[in-house]
Amino acid sequence: MTHDYLIIGAGPAGLQLAALLERDGHDYVVLEAGAAPGTFFSTYPRHRRLISINKVYTGSDDPEFNLRTDWNSLLSDDPDLLFGRYSQRYFPDADDLVRYLADFATATGVRVEYRTTVVRVSRDGDGFHALDADGRTWRGRRLVVATGVSQLHLPPIEGIETAERYDTVSVDPRDFVNQRVMVIGKGNSGFETADALVETAAVVHVAGPHSVRFAWQTHYVGHLRAVNNNFLDTYQLKSQNAVLDGTVESIHRRPEGGYLVRFRYARTVEAIREIEYDRVIACTGFRFDASVFDDTCRPRLVINDRFPEQTPGYESTSVPDLYFAGTLTQQRDFKRSTSGFIHGFRYGVRALHRILNSRYHQVGWPAVELAATPEAITDAIIARINRSSALWQQFGVLGDVVTVRGDSAYLHEEVPVAYLADGGLGPGASSAFVVTLEYGADHDAVDPFDVSIPRVAENDPHAAHRASYLHPVVRHYRDGTVLAVHHLAENLENQWNLPTVHQQPLAAFLKERLADGEVGTEHLTDGGFVAEHLTDGEVVPERLTDGGNAEEVRVDAGS
Repeated sequence: MTHDYLIIGAGPAGLQLAALLERDGHDYVVLEAGAAPGTFFSTYPRHRRLISINKVYTGSDDPEFNLRTDWNSLLSDDPDLLFGRYSQRYFPDADDLVRYLADFATATGVRVEYRTTVVRVSRDGDGFHALDADGRTWRGRRLVVATGVSQLHLPPIEGIETAERYDTVSVDPRDFVNQRVMVIGKGNSGFETADALVETAAVVHVAGPHSVRFAWQTHYVGHLRAVNNNFLDTYQLKSQNAVLDGTVESIHRRPEGGYLVRFRYARTVEAIREIEYDRVIACTGFRFDASVFDDTCRPRLVINDRFPEQTPGYESTSVPDLYFAGTLTQQRDFKRSTSGFIHGFRYGVRALHRILNSRYHQVGWPAVELAATPEAITDAIIARINRSSALWQQFGVLGDVVTVRGDSAYLHEEVPVAYLADGGLGPGASSAFVVTLEYGADHDAVDPFDVSIPRVAENDPHAAHRASYLHPVVRHYRDGTVLAVHHLAENLENQWNLPTVHQQPLAAFLKERLADGEVGTEHLTDGGFVAEHLTDGEVVPERLTDGGNAEEVRVDAGS
């Protein structure tokens, strides 16, 4: 039997896609190596506290709005399938997520073959073939890989194979009493491990070549989270712990026990020092396991071979009909948005489902019809940006798209911006308004707690284009090119609905763009500029709508 879709992996992404396919009556099967859904979370994080927030009490009864602070629920119409029913802790226990995923699979009726370990994937003219460990072959016209980053990523350090690993090291602090420990890696897994050893280890050093980056500053939630950074307090207050900036050159296991580490400092006169430790633990991140693919369908890998390279439609750039879902799709917005996490990729999976419907089932992207007037479009945009969770979570990646045909406008929700720019919505979307939520270009360089740094005034429409904080941006596209841009003023409580600050300036922008009709390189009466081409890294003028001079911005292709 050949299915329309083979899905490998019954983690959150595999379950999300399967639930959508099940709802629509499509032919699919999910292959899962574990005995239950979400087995990755039976092990990780090792110390069992999730960093995906679970804010149950928001003051709102709008389910869409509440998903902004619910980072663990999958998308469903069933109110019983909300993670807040499983835990009310802000940082919940990983076992609660495992329990939730099992119930989600049961309630949605997804078709999963458990204890089915795929050992080889091949392809011929009829589609994909997945051979499992029991010798069975599963066939599919399309293949969706939702296995996540299942292998520990080990950097090329001499002797690192002798070190202990985050995925197998003991999590009992009593096993480290009075020991000197080096933790390699300055991410959440490294500091999670170090924090757990503060009370028992004699000395803990956390080492890595890059500066510690804080999620509260970069807005990338994979950077160091406050819940894991207590170790920094012990370092700065001289409690025998330290953060080492530099490169581990080599790790040698000593015959008498322990390790000798050669470390190259990044910021001291003493270039290399040899340091003795009782334990060395590699907490160096994870990577995609591509070993099951044979030469007929091995996907191209990028980012130090850690992720499969993907098109704007989440398809392999080198293997047609091979798609990816879940944390693997962070290749598209690596360390810039949230595709690596449930609260981000649940919307990416829904977008993938819509892409598959369009390509293989002749089902267009869902759209809501509006009157083609500035007022009607403004009202629709304002309503969406004040409650949408998808645009909130997938900032700069997903956008609402408004197209205009005759006397009607059509609102397409949650479209990957790069997919639109690539022509994904077809010729009817050649001229479109795209609405995203975005941080300012310099947001990660601004210390939000430094009161001496001037900030853009809240609710100032004339300075909206200089905002660092999250705010709505509306762009007018034609044939993949941005013709005009309008920023809505930032607001402390993210309520962009003030008549004179948000609504009226947006309506004026839309009125001008709609009145222009065939928008090209015509003269703009308010003194703005038109950006005719966007290329990777090219500096182009971005049009201002308040009559000021254009501000030059750096644009990354596909962003």
